[in-house]
Amino acid sequence: MVGDAFGVSSRYWEPPSERTAELLRAAVEMVLDHPELMYEAMDDASLAAASPAIAAEPALAEAVRACVRANLTHWCLANLASPGMPVAPNLAAENIEIARSVVRHGFDEMLVTNFHAGQNAAIRKWTQLAFFVSPDPYEVRELLDVIMGSIFAFIDDTLAGVFELIQRERRELADVDHTERMETLNLVLGGAPISAGRAGARLRYELDRSHLAAIVWSDSYPAAPEPLEQVVNALAQAAGSVRPLTLVPSPSTLWVWLPTAEVPPLAEVRPAMTAPGVRMAVGSIGTGMAGFRRAHLDAVAAQRLMRRLPSGARLATYEEVEVVALATGGDEERAREFVARTLGNLMSADPELRETVRVYLHEGSNTTRTARALFTHRNTIVHRLDRVRALLPYPLEQRPLHIAMALEIVRVLGPADGH
Repeated sequence: MVGDAFGVSSRYWEPPSERTAELLRAAVEMVLDHPELMYEAMDDASLAAASPAIAAEPALAEAVRACVRANLTHWCLANLASPGMPVAPNLAAENIEIARSVVRHGFDEMLVTNFHAGQNAAIRKWTQLAFFVSPDPYEVRELLDVIMGSIFAFIDDTLAGVFELIQRERRELADVDHTERMETLNLVLGGAPISAGRAGARLRYELDRSHLAAIVWSDSYPAAPEPLEQVVNALAQAAGSVRPLTLVPSPSTLWVWLPTAEVPPLAEVRPAMTAPGVRMAVGSIGTGMAGFRRAHLDAVAAQRLMRRLPSGARLATYEEVEVVALATGGDEERAREFVARTLGNLMSADPELRETVRVYLHEGSNTTRTARALFTHRNTIVHRLDRVRALLPYPLEQRPLHIAMALEIVRVLGPADGH
């Protein structure tokens, strides 16, 4: 049972002292006035503890964020009304959606981890707030005792309620096979100790071979499945009519693995990408179960970068964006700061100059090969490089690797606003 007839824990509760209730209400008001005090820390902790199935899929990650924030708000409002008294479990829309996601993806244990990670991050923030609202260590001790007891009971009761929803959802779910396959996939992507044979049998896909992973998705949510399936079919045909493993992590996304040792000609896939908003990120080639996982994570990295691209790229491979993905580490602001420091006035110059020096460095600083690659006379390349040298903050030959990386970042992310 989640709780008694009033929907709260049946544990014995002793009302806090008047002073503790006053301090708790003051702390809660601060959080409700400035929720960002808690949100960022709780989001980061919950998503850091998440499985790849959650972290890699924007819709799932957003569901986790919404759930974490809804739980915080629910607890705060309850303590604003009745400080230190039992808080009813939160079984509102956000947690109902999490329950449905658990059933679709099979990450029951990870749900507990996410809740507790968010809980622990919140407690650290509440501890800081406790010392802010009172300088008296005895008052702080009593306040923290009330806060922690209340949060632990609330999370336990909410989890119990969510798991009841999960069981109800499972009883109503028709596609049991898909649920089992998603549970297995979650184990494989999370690096759990499951054998390749057992995982392959449950996925109905042999893992002891080479794989190419891809993610096909639509910017619309939810999306019609037919345009996404059309792209997957085209990809499989381009790879030699192989039979892919396709799973549905959300109503707008397909995760795909193909048994192939090389990337198929993607030019044959583009004609199938006719529906508005349909896009595809292609990962790397991997071998065995570890390669299966790595190929998918590379597709995820390519997808994340594609979502940030100003050009709205429809198709990209991890190989094309690998340098930028590794260089930015997901921090676009710092990447652009690096670009500005490295390229200096070249950033505001003619894009033709940036492309010339990018190709020049790619061709091993050889002007003849650069001219051939750009279909330009060698003297023109030499002239452009002289102009480039005048614009850079330091000699081109001094930091060629830095300049090449900065130019690659600009090529993929596009120039910053104002350039």
